[in-house]
Amino acid sequence: MTTAVCLLLALFGLGGSAPDIAYQKSIEKHRAERLAELRAPDGWLAVAGLFWLKDGANSAGSDASSVVRLPSRAPARLGSFELQQGSVRFVAGPDAKVTAQGQVVSEFVFDPQKGQKSAIASGDLVMFIIKRGDRYGVRLLDPQTSARTNFKGLTYFPLRRAYRFDAKFVPYDTPKKVPVPNVLGQTVEMESPGYVTFALQGRELRLEPVYETSKHEDLFFIFSDLTSRRETYPAGRFLHAPLPKDGHVDLDFNKAYNPPCAFTAFATCPLPTKSNQLQVRIEAGELRVAGH
Repeated sequence: MTTAVCLLLALFGLGGSAPDIAYQKSIEKHRAERLAELRAPDGWLAVAGLFWLKDGANSAGSDASSVVRLPSRAPARLGSFELQQGSVRFVAGPDAKVTAQGQVVSEFVFDPQKGQKSAIASGDLVMFIIKRGDRYGVRLLDPQTSARTNFKGLTYFPLRRAYRFDAKFVPYDTPKKVPVPNVLGQTVEMESPGYVTFALQGRELRLEPVYETSKHEDLFFIFSDLTSRRETYPAGRFLHAPLPKDGHVDLDFNKAYNPPCAFTAFATCPLPTKSNQLQVRIEAGELRVAGH
């Protein structure tokens, strides 16, 4: 076996099951960053509410009658989210202190495309707007939520090089629009540049990635497999991979992770298309979170 072939096998984990030290350290770093992102004050563990807005005024505060119901430490009447013709504006109550980018505001117009970068705050509570289809909702971040403060961490399948593949990338003649379902029962069109193929357990498998954002920074895989029945999150998992290089994709299932819906009921996760529901076991990546 030539030196070049040996290096290729080592790089993509095809020469055995035990990971080398450098690769193991890279995975440990990746997982530490993942955990820090989850546990951050604005991470998915801090998502404490999602309130869909109706046209007109939608009251916000800790009062039980509020449409946007906030924790008890918030003012009873914080103000109102006003939805009119696809625009959302917040109007603060007369005695409420509301900030945007650190400045006190009495009114604020949101840009849903900017997410948390277009947000208001009341103390440590942060609110911003998301748009799903023709629906607009207020997403609430609360760093004091029990999901965050009581989180015990992540668990994984054993790290195995055998689940890192030098996958073949087959591009489409032109990028394809893929109808991707989500947990709201909606279907959202996402763009796919092609598909990958790889061999596992003597079978050739195929997965179709999409671009998660308009920046086309990497490939985003939404998939499920036979571990989704018990060991991993039932709705499926996510995986990011670098963009194709010379017709190949570094497809590393050791980096497969749970979607936001595994951590909060207030996420709007995409689901695997039928073609991405693999009928094999992918025993790599994050395990199911206890209680979900």
